[in-house]
Amino acid sequence: MTGLLAAVMAAALAAGCTTSDGARDDGRGQGRSSAPGDGESRAKGAVLAVKIDNSRAARPHTGLNEADIVYVEQVEGGLSRLMAVYAQKLPKVVGPVRSARETDLELLRQFDRPVLAFSGAQGKLLPLIDKAPLQAAPPEKAQDAYFRGNFRPAPHNLYLRPQRLMATAPGTSVLTTGFRFGAAPAGGKTTAVQSVRFKAAQYSFTWSKSRDRWMVGMDGKAAATTDGKRVMAGTVVVQYVKVRKSPFHDKLGNYTPYTETVGSGKARVLRDGRAYDVRWKRPKAADGTTFTTSNGKRMKFQHGQVWVVFATAR
Repeated sequence: MTGLLAAVMAAALAAGCTTSDGARDDGRGQGRSSAPGDGESRAKGAVLAVKIDNSRAARPHTGLNEADIVYVEQVEGGLSRLMAVYAQKLPKVVGPVRSARETDLELLRQFDRPVLAFSGAQGKLLPLIDKAPLQAAPPEKAQDAYFRGNFRPAPHNLYLRPQRLMATAPGTSVLTTGFRFGAAPAGGKTTAVQSVRFKAAQYSFTWSKSRDRWMVGMDGKAAATTDGKRVMAGTVVVQYVKVRKSPFHDKLGNYTPYTETVGSGKARVLRDGRAYDVRWKRPKAADGTTFTTSNGKRMKFQHGQVWVVFATAR
């Protein structure tokens, strides 16, 4: 992206552009949510999870670098969607925001009543969202927190102002993921690049020794945010999971993949330019996920943003 275009987009985001009507279908057969709740009650002691569009038309993203965790989920048609989780810092703007999926409900059970920012969901999924132990914050329930940018066409132009959902960042105590941070274990394999391919999406993580970070690539291009900064992670987890067909589908008849994040299996953890083949375990939805090395010890992550890519078990 040129500096001029980045400046134009940044100015448009800061200005607020066009206000969302909060009731519009997001273009994939999604509808309204009727979940209750006000911004003040959602603000206390909860992580903020934001569903982020990851189609090519939605890039570059805004506010992604401030997330503590970025989850990569498979969706219809072999594409992917992001869920960014915020605890330590709230960016001024996050987006583009898109619709929720059934996978999100199980994944978010590890947190205590998390706030979920999203733009609609498949009609039959909405009652499940309403019953889930989370605090739903779609545009129609927090309209002043969202706006539509005028530099992209809908549905790739809906953005969130997180501080209108919660006054301050809740802090690390709400990150009940089971992740451990600290010195790297012995072993591992020197690794320069790790790629993960879905049917219609591809991710790469390239080690940068000078930055001490994994540089994120999407569909063959370096990932950056609207302020021109590269997207990078301290730790990357490629978690191999069972992905099955859910009962939900879009208007084209493409069934939504359901990613099973409860259970156990294999994973590859990238940190400090090395790859570690480990085991993951999450006994029940209310638990976080533990990662252990071949000698049974807990795998410790590098400090900084963590990316978790849910890949189909091999």
